[in-house]
Amino acid sequence: MTVTIENPPVNVLDAALMTDLRNFLIKVRDDDATRVVVFESGSPDFFIAHVDMALIDDPHAFDEIARDVPAGLNVFQALGELVRELPQVTIVKLAGVARGGGAEFIAACDMAFGAIGRAGLGQVEALMGIVPSGGAMQYLSTRMSRGRILEIILGGGVFSAEEAAAYGWINRALPATELDDFVDTLARHIAALPAGVAQAAKRVLPPPDLGAGFVREQAEWSRLFAEPAAEALIRGGLARGAQTVDGERRLEEILRSISP
Repeated sequence: MTVTIENPPVNVLDAALMTDLRNFLIKVRDDDATRVVVFESGSPDFFIAHVDMALIDDPHAFDEIARDVPAGLNVFQALGELVRELPQVTIVKLAGVARGGGAEFIAACDMAFGAIGRAGLGQVEALMGIVPSGGAMQYLSTRMSRGRILEIILGGGVFSAEEAAAYGWINRALPATELDDFVDTLARHIAALPAGVAQAAKRVLPPPDLGAGFVREQAEWSRLFAEPAAEALIRGGLARGAQTVDGERRLEEILRSISP
């Protein structure tokens, strides 16, 4: 099964997209006929740009979703855990940029493959005066060293497909012309395995318990989000074009230019 993410213009992770993703994940986990889920984007430039920065003016946007979230998790962490705990194999076909919550969604999936020259991954939260709150550091801690995680989080930049593959963030970088065929072939091969094999492999490699890390992550995010610097950076970013196609292409430059 292929899921195409479309939330124009840049696929921000807002309450509507979050609700659609949650509803799909909850429904598909009980679908025994689906063995592999491939996530791709309908945008040529962005997978999921990041969490909707307009949250600064609508802090209750996710309240309805939050009512169904397990204790100890925020809504963004809960989305990642729904992905991680799916019995199906999840694969990301990355042909655009994913920052913030978009990069966290990818890290929660089982596998990801990026198009050389087109794909990019980044955690931009530090440039907004906050830390990631959707599981970034927890998920990356299972894939790479502490030093590399801090480089990603505190550097705030976008990593190319080749760099992300070298760090273990994604499985591999592929020529853009080969990405579709490679992922589609891999997905078909996995789906054609005898019933139960893929699920058994995922049970043998259980997802680590990241609960304590999620609690620390939320506490630090909440503390920083309440600081004046975060509000100034987020509002300044929106005023300068963040969440528009052109603004997202220059997002790091925009945020670095703002003096909180």
